[in-house]
Amino acid sequence: MILTPEVITIFILNTLFIVFGFISFILSIKIYLYWDTNSTKPLQYTLEKQSFLTATIIKYIFIVKLPLFLFFIFTLDKLATSITGAMCAAGVVDATPYGTYLFILKIINIYLFGFWLTFHYVDSKKEVSKYTKQKFGLFILAFLFLVAEIILETLMFYSIDISKMVSCCGTLFSSTTASYISTIFLIKTPLLLTLFYATFIALIVFYFLRLKYLFSIFSLLFLIISIISLIAFFGTYIYQLPTHHCPFCFLQKDYYYVGYLIYSVLFIGTFYGLITGFKSNQEVKTYKISLYFNFFYVVIVSLYPITYYLQNGVWL
Repeated sequence: MILTPEVITIFILNTLFIVFGFISFILSIKIYLYWDTNSTKPLQYTLEKQSFLTATIIKYIFIVKLPLFLFFIFTLDKLATSITGAMCAAGVVDATPYGTYLFILKIINIYLFGFWLTFHYVDSKKEVSKYTKQKFGLFILAFLFLVAEIILETLMFYSIDISKMVSCCGTLFSSTTASYISTIFLIKTPLLLTLFYATFIALIVFYFLRLKYLFSIFSLLFLIISIISLIAFFGTYIYQLPTHHCPFCFLQKDYYYVGYLIYSVLFIGTFYGLITGFKSNQEVKTYKISLYFNFFYVVIVSLYPITYYLQNGVWL
């Protein structure tokens, strides 16, 4: 097990999340089972009071959890200096059998938690909270995902052995590696770039046509293609090395922490794209936020290869 101030901070926060989350979980089950807006029984008035308190607790748990994902990545980068063979967060993730599953679960959870916050915002703006039961039903599911994440996170940090040699990111994200990651490099660059820019253009078309469901579907598709293209193509221009495909190294100081900006912009753009249509009274605003941030993402990653070509006259 490895303990640093950052890891201890995560453990303390996780303990608080479990304690307050469990209280909210119990109350959410009660609200979900017995909530009835047409009832005039004392139980309904009690539930209405408890729903406000519970929603407030959940809101602040999820508000803290969203940026904590970036702190988690920062912690992994710090731990990389203590583990033999690790050059960045990728080596730490690969250091235990739990790292990859934890990372995937964390990504799922930031979208799930963000969706709950949006659901709560919509519900709280209505005179009659008609989504209250559904909202707390969603939290019951979200809490189980939260518990699973915390368990995996604890197991990962507990299982890290600083004396054990791990694979560096150059080995993990390589076309010669016999893993599922290597399949990314089987996609030809022209095809990958065509998919990337075509998907973004499709989002623009769906915006003008107000096809909200297609906009949401293609937002998810854009997220997947963006991550693949970032690893296989755009990342190499950030590093200016054709063989370096790590999606973590540009989170470090050597690259001015640009990865935090890139991933934050991508998350905001795709998240608002996924929830388009859900906030029916602010649908146009949701469309625009998604397009603005997705456009910003496209500009950022595109500038790297363009700048490299203008400076050197060749592509990598």
